[in-house]
Amino acid sequence: MEYGQFCPIAKASEILGEKWTILIIRELLMGATRFSQLQRGLGSISPTILTRRLAMLDERGMIYRKRISGQRGYEYHPTEPCRELMPILLSLGGWGVRWAQSGLTDRDYDVHLLMVYLERSIVPDKLPGGDAVIRFRFSDLKDMADWWIVVTGDGVDVCTTDPGRDVDVYFNTTVKTMTDVWNGLKTYNKAITEEKMVVTGPRALTRNITAWMQNSVFTDLSSASKIFNSSGSL
Repeated sequence: MEYGQFCPIAKASEILGEKWTILIIRELLMGATRFSQLQRGLGSISPTILTRRLAMLDERGMIYRKRISGQRGYEYHPTEPCRELMPILLSLGGWGVRWAQSGLTDRDYDVHLLMVYLERSIVPDKLPGGDAVIRFRFSDLKDMADWWIVVTGDGVDVCTTDPGRDVDVYFNTTVKTMTDVWNGLKTYNKAITEEKMVVTGPRALTRNITAWMQNSVFTDLSSASKIFNSSGSL
């Protein structure tokens, strides 16, 4: 895609403007390095499109493609021009919170993406004892209603089958409520008071959940609709 303009915004858009490219860069900057990790964070992207976008980013010098030693496939690492997009993506996300988040629809509430984000939000050092099993039951789902996050010294993993270990914290809620809480649109206390969420576990873990499972980096931003409703004008 070329605009035939010398404007730097146009030239940047030639790299970043195609569908999925910004989200691929988001995943790379959030630590995804393998093709499968990128697919998991992107959801409905086709392998063909992902392969094409990665090839374009490699050609443009935005990523470094490194063959995995002793295995088939590659790892993908952001280069300096790609890393310099981090503050731009944060600004774009902030704009989205203020002006676009009110347009969320039911199909935007994706449990797979939610669990990817919750997995990334875990802070093992803040968990008493370091190890924990967190179970989620989503009452609005018929299939794949149960999920587990397992935290060990080896890392953090999401499971869709029972890992066979005692559960430390149990969440019973809906995908929408859990997403809204993680996004900062609703607090844990409010969700519990409204009977839209039940959290069970030792008080040492449940009294300050956001210490060990942090919310979105955009949590503190207010949407434009909130600003309007509270003040009556912009």
